[in-house]
Amino acid sequence: MMTISELLTPQHKHCDDLFAATEAAAAKGEWVAASAGFDGFRAAMLRHFALEEEIMFPAFEARTGMTQGPTAVMRSEHRQMTGLLDQLAHALAVKEGDAFLGEADTLLTIMQQHNIKEEQMLYRMADQVLATVMEEVVGRMRAMA
Repeated sequence: MMTISELLTPQHKHCDDLFAATEAAAAKGEWVAASAGFDGFRAAMLRHFALEEEIMFPAFEARTGMTQGPTAVMRSEHRQMTGLLDQLAHALAVKEGDAFLGEADTLLTIMQQHNIKEEQMLYRMADQVLATVMEEVVGRMRAMA
């Protein structure tokens, strides 16, 4: 049986890889490639956020009773990253490389810190707290992915 950690942690790496390719294309001024890469990256990020916010976080909160704990922090960071995705999309649309790369640096820092918190704390907690319903929760996330 797959755990939450086993399902969601590789998604972080996948998003990181898509982001790195997008950033590299933007740095070279390859706007078509950067835009295409960004579209894939943004879709993967938003899908990942949805899996957590619509399935895993509510299950975790229902089991623990914690609604103002780690899931509230993660939701707040998701909103912050979504705002940066919007700014990056605008910078790409107007082919503003410096603005894109500046926002990209900010997003990269936030993503790295966010992923560490999820992988080293929240996912591990969720794997324990949701152990008895893991198959159902992971199944729902896999169906949505």
